[in-house]
Amino acid sequence: MEFPTLKLFFFIFLLLTSTHARSAPPTTNLFREYIGAEFNNVKFSDVPINPSVQFHFILSFAIDYDTSSSSSPTNGNFNIFWDTGNLSPTQVSAIKTKHPNVKVALSLGGDSVANGYAYFNPSSIDSWVSNAVSSLTSIIKQYNLDGIDIDYEHFKTDPETFSECVGRLIKTLKSNGVIKFASIAPFDDEQVQSHYLALWKSYGNLIDYVNFQFYAYDKGTSVAQFIDYFNTQSSKYNGGKVLVSFISDGSGGLAPNDGFFTACHTLKSEQKLHGIFVWSADDSMKSGFPYEKQSQALLAIP
Repeated sequence: MEFPTLKLFFFIFLLLTSTHARSAPPTTNLFREYIGAEFNNVKFSDVPINPSVQFHFILSFAIDYDTSSSSSPTNGNFNIFWDTGNLSPTQVSAIKTKHPNVKVALSLGGDSVANGYAYFNPSSIDSWVSNAVSSLTSIIKQYNLDGIDIDYEHFKTDPETFSECVGRLIKTLKSNGVIKFASIAPFDDEQVQSHYLALWKSYGNLIDYVNFQFYAYDKGTSVAQFIDYFNTQSSKYNGGKVLVSFISDGSGGLAPNDGFFTACHTLKSEQKLHGIFVWSADDSMKSGFPYEKQSQALLAIP
């Protein structure tokens, strides 16, 4: 005997769960750290690495600007703006050989270049994607990198153009086997969020991690506020692995010595702690990386 109504309900349930709903990801032991933007002579080998975590260095930054004093946009032709003297292809190879749990990515964009902001400013979607795929593939292969991070913070285009450019870039690099993972690094600003949420809506299935800049909130954030911010952003990037974060110089958000790890323990107990990232190794080196050690020790706990 058949029950058409029941069968229809079951079909709709399967359709919703397979195409629209993204289950909450499990907690992870992922630790990530940006490195190289401030030219403080920090090396990969300076940073403590716990063998019981997944560890990602993120080179900062590759930018589609030239490297002259004019710092002009180059429509997807990326150049290296990190400290290549201390963070070279040879040093990438050495740290990955010494620590099998280490992967290295590069971040695109960032806040500024020599004469101002690093704007996302493509001439067209097709030309930007073509140039970006070509130039980044070259850099990634030269450095034997594993992934990319999207950290544009200033825009001279609409959210849909940003979404198509970056989404197609990630899709092509993954399809070509050039990268294994991709992340985005938004923060709570209306223009920034409009661009990243458009990208998430169209290409969220290709984005492995959300490096949300919780340190962009006001300095003196409380533990309760931090957890509220985390839950709010997790709902916006629904189904994504939203990582918590702090800034080494303590200039914003919830500082490590003011309750950051209390918040982390709370989220971990609720199975919501998907990882921790830090901006940045360049600043942390000044104090000997105490909070990197503490973060990894927390993540290493089963």
